[in-house]
Amino acid sequence: MKIKKLNGMEFAKKYGILIVLIIMWIIMLSVSPTFRTTDNAVNILRQVSVNGIIAIGMTFVIMTGGIDLTVGSLIAVSGVVAGSILVANPDNVILAIIAAIIVCGFFGAINGFFVAYMRVPAFVATLAGMTIARGFAYVYSDGKPYTLASENFSLIGKGSVPIIIFLIIALISHIILSKMKFGRYIYATGGNLKAASASGVKVKAILLKVYILGGVLAGIAGIVLASRTNSGQPAVGTGYETDAIAAAVIGGTSMTGGVGTIGGTLIGILIIGTLNNGLNLLDVSSYYQQIIKGLIILGAVCFDIHSKGSSR
Repeated sequence: MKIKKLNGMEFAKKYGILIVLIIMWIIMLSVSPTFRTTDNAVNILRQVSVNGIIAIGMTFVIMTGGIDLTVGSLIAVSGVVAGSILVANPDNVILAIIAAIIVCGFFGAINGFFVAYMRVPAFVATLAGMTIARGFAYVYSDGKPYTLASENFSLIGKGSVPIIIFLIIALISHIILSKMKFGRYIYATGGNLKAASASGVKVKAILLKVYILGGVLAGIAGIVLASRTNSGQPAVGTGYETDAIAAAVIGGTSMTGGVGTIGGTLIGILIIGTLNNGLNLLDVSSYYQQIIKGLIILGAVCFDIHSKGSSR
């Protein structure tokens, strides 16, 4: 039995992000006593659960060669839609959840329609969608937050529940990508859209479904966040799309499409979560944190391009 040897680039592509995560944890464990506590570890997982759910949806989208900038705004849409129902009747938890997810899925469908059928570039379509969704959240709520007093709804965001929801979604998504025909079609569409279409893949339908899925997952993330904060706020979710994109790209999802795994995205979101938590514990300004995140995204994209031997 021959053991395949990996060259430096192959080793870096396969294990690089995991090594980066381990190094980050070693550094933080050595410099911050608070970081070493079990409570802080659980807190990191709880904090990344919302962004992690969005990042999984973003992974599907980016794997088709697209991008979805609406997810942060859809967090707000989900919160205010659920909030309006729960304020009217705190017992209508199921209705609130379903309504929020459907509305966010509808916004995802609009994105998918313009990208797939109208051939609008994903960046342009979802940039417009981001603005429209945010405006919808403000109009729907009259610019005011909904304060929620539903005990049953608040259970969604308590304790380990957000982590469990996140991990279940991650597991289902992994199965979709690795075991199901839909997952193979996503890889094919992102790898070469024309070739996929020529081989019988209904690429327009795949793109539409992927953006709907992204909207639905953003809706679920919005529910979790609204439950954690006991409020539905039209201003919440700003910048969440940045962390989602960063997690997917850091995790090895190629911006050119056709490459990516849910496992890689999980490591990516843990890197982002560790970075956020660690820098907060070290009292690093949030302004510097944004610069660091931007540099990490740029570095990940440059590595992706270099590893493929691309030139620009």
